[in-house]
Parts: sequence; C-alpha cells; structure tokens
Amino acid sequence: MLFGIPVGELALLAGAILIAGVVSGVMSGLFGIGGSTVIIPVVYEIFRLLEVPDEVRMQLSIGTALAVTVPTTLRAFFTHRAKGAVLIEPLRVWAIPAALGVALGSYIAYIAPAVVFKTAFILFAIFMSLRFLLGRDDWRVGDRLPGTPVMAAAGFSFGALATLVGIAGGSFSTLFLTLYGTAFHTAVATSTGLGVIIGVPASIGYMIAGWPHMAALPPLSVGFVSVLGVLLIAPASVLAAPYGARLAHRLSKRKLEIGFGLFLMFVALRFVASLVLE
Repeated sequence: MLFGIPVGELALLAGAILIAGVVSGVMSGLFGIGGSTVIIPVVYEIFRLLEVPDEVRMQLSIGTALAVTVPTTLRAFFTHRAKGAVLIEPLRVWAIPAALGVALGSYIAYIAPAVVFKTAFILFAIFMSLRFLLGRDDWRVGDRLPGTPVMAAAGFSFGALATLVGIAGGSFSTLFLTLYGTAFHTAVATSTGLGVIIGVPASIGYMIAGWPHMAALPPLSVGFVSVLGVLLIAPASVLAAPYGARLAHRLSKRKLEIGFGLFLMFVALRFVASLVLE
C-alpha cells in the first residue's frame, strides 16, 4: 500500500498518466489545444481514487492540466514557428487582454463550485465539436482579421474562458482565426503561442485560488496544482509534442477538423457521465 492505494493499482495509474502525457503532447502539436482535454479526465480519476474531496477535485484537475500545458505548448509553438506557420501579430495584440481574462477566470476558480467547471467544460467541448464536424469552408465572418479593439476583446474572452474550462485557449483562438479566413494549419500553429500566453498566468492563478483549500488537497500540491502530477505528465507531453506538430503538416485540413471534432465530443460525453454518476 502507498498513499492508501494498492501498489498494483498505483502501477496502472502511473501507466495511465504516462499514456495521457504522450497523447496530450501529440494533441497539443496536432490540434493546438495543449492536451488539457486528455489530461483533465485522467487526473480527475486519479484524484478521485486518492479521495480528494469532490468540491475541489475538478479545480485541482484543471489547475494541474493548465500547468502541464505550459512546456508542452511552448515546444509545439517553437516547432510550428520553425515551419513559418505562426502569425505573430495576433499574439502580440492578445497578450495583455488574455492575461486580464485569466485573472477573471482565476477569481471565478476561487469562488465557484465544482459543478460550474464541469458544466462549462461540457458546453465548450460540445460546441467546438459540432463546429468542426459540421463546419464548411464557406463559414466566414470575414476574409481578414478584425481591428485591434475586436482582437483585444477576443483575447480577453479567450483568457477568461480558457481558464474556466481548463484549456490553454487554443481551441477558442483556432475557431476565431478560421472564421476570419486564416488557414486551419496556420490557426493551429498560432494557437500554440496563445497557449503559452494563457498557460503561465492561469497556472499561477489556480495556485493562488487553491491556497485557502490546502487542507483538502493531496500532498505535493501548490494550491490547485498538483506538482506530482505535473512532474509525471509534463516530460512525456513535451517529448511527444513535436510529433503531433509534424503530423499536423502532413494531414489534410478536413481530416484535422474531423479528428478534432470527434475527440472533443468524446471528452464531452465523458464529463456528462461524471455529472450523472457522481
């Protein structure tokens, strides 16, 4: 027994964590989403087995996933930039507004119950899944990106929503960029940069938000971030991220959209089951 869990069961959990790390890294490079949609369900189950109270379990899962996305999206970003696929100007405009949005999302993490985060995550995943499964090339808001005020407002929204649902913001920015005529592969590549911009302050925000709940959190946690979880998942994610980025440049746009949509729908259904069964 270790931490009150049989050693064999812990070994299986460790294997699941490593697999989640590899898959999250590939997803980060392939879809520009930071891999949180893979990490969150896995670490949520681990924290359930460790008997982390339900009222903080989802927040701890989100904070840990956000922290893991930082090195993963950073490496994916450099891989995409080396291929000349990243748009730097949108990232420059989004940087400060996104950080302000993260501050709002972190405050919500401090005061809101767990069901808010589960519901937000489900709605996000279903919306994005339908968008990419049903979307067509002629779905456009415009043929070029809007001016600075609209871009800044979008950056603020990305920061707040991404922090609330536990992603690095790439899914929102990918949708935004493609609706304004940006090629999907370029949108994915640029979104990895936004993942870095959001991931760092969001991780710090969850650490601060969870500090008053330290008594209910497992060992080696800093607020709503499990240091142990980050140390186990991050290396595998970082090593796998470039493979996803390279694969993204080999697949067709439509195949990427369908794969993205199906993956998000699967995640949404998993958390619907969580709400119903728990």
